[in-house]
Amino acid sequence: MAEPNHTMKIPDLPRGIGSFRFVFFSELLNRPVCIGKIKNRIGKLSDIVFSVTEPYPEVAGIYVEHGWGKPTNFIPWAKVLRVEDDAIFVQPREDGTPYPPFVDQPGWILLDKHLMGRTIVDMDDRRVEVVNDVHLLLAKGRLLLVHVDISFNGFLRRWGLGKLRWLNDDFISWKYVQPLSVEDAISTDKVVLSVTRNQIHELPSEDLADMLEELGQEEKHALFSALDSEKAAETLADAEPRTQRQLIANLRKERARNIFSEMSIPQLAGLFSVLPHDHMSELMKLLPADQVERIQAILSEREATASGIMSRDFLTMTKETRVGEALAAIRGSQLEAESISYIYVVNPGTRTLLGVVDLRDLILADDALPLGEVMTSPMVMAEADDVQDDLAEMFAKYHFRLIPVVDSQDTILGIIRYEDIMKGVETRIKI
Repeated sequence: MAEPNHTMKIPDLPRGIGSFRFVFFSELLNRPVCIGKIKNRIGKLSDIVFSVTEPYPEVAGIYVEHGWGKPTNFIPWAKVLRVEDDAIFVQPREDGTPYPPFVDQPGWILLDKHLMGRTIVDMDDRRVEVVNDVHLLLAKGRLLLVHVDISFNGFLRRWGLGKLRWLNDDFISWKYVQPLSVEDAISTDKVVLSVTRNQIHELPSEDLADMLEELGQEEKHALFSALDSEKAAETLADAEPRTQRQLIANLRKERARNIFSEMSIPQLAGLFSVLPHDHMSELMKLLPADQVERIQAILSEREATASGIMSRDFLTMTKETRVGEALAAIRGSQLEAESISYIYVVNPGTRTLLGVVDLRDLILADDALPLGEVMTSPMVMAEADDVQDDLAEMFAKYHFRLIPVVDSQDTILGIIRYEDIMKGVETRIKI
């Protein structure tokens, strides 16, 4: 397993959730259940019933035991008044009779019976970890199941030793976990990761990188191998150095070459900087000579310069170009979206940078207007020998998505992307 995730991630919350607090199932287990007042105790909470809904299961009710051979009760969550540290308070039934026993319904799961202590496996039935606790979100009377906790802390809480905090909690989001049916849960002790080959391509690369860090070595490689080259490149760039080294260790040359072709020079430099020298040298052989030269320049210099980091994918047009013509050119450019956030207006002979047009302003302008009347000038520019820390300060000050790089004659040479320069700063700090 990867090192524990030390940062608690708040899940995507439903609209209008308002104020909320997190609780663990182990903290609610065996808590007294009272009608109205603390002295009217009717039993203890022995399980919580959830309905499996999207994106997070929502509570259906609580399972109450009375002891001494008395039958159990199921209390709908709508009848729960409040959850306090010393007890759970519920309303009495209108006719004063006891609540009925639990009767299973399709799509319901019980936390203790169907999740706690179960082994999590991946799609190929390989063991990942054990569910030691369940992380719940309580808000405006609603209770949602948001994470399973696989840390040793969860194990301690299950045995009433929660004060002996061992490490930070280690969560797997419910988005990645799928319980088996109630019928299957009776005959097996497993729950499975629910990410399919189709679904993983829809997840943000940051989430995939986090997920890979939660998996064991074999599971890590199995999931990474299911990604296409573009998604794999994005995920690899977002992963922590340790995970980067693990993922790249056993890649076939052709697979590595395809992934590298989707990465920017700063991303490749960041990746190679965390690899052993011999491995880095081998992987360099998969790249074109001009890219190797630029990467080595970044790695060999204490501070990379703008000319080594910049991308040459950008659009230039003259100030006489009409807005409608510019939009048509953008549609036919086949450049990636992040490369066309701006159009750079240049002198047609010298490529001297005259101004810049934000794509958002372009869309709102009249088609007949020339770019000279839409562009912003003067503008922020980086010089070819500006170092990385200077570039980071420029991005922090002006909040642009891209900054053009020019020579001493203001001839445009390339562009610097925000994500590349800031990723490079983060990588250097970690190293």
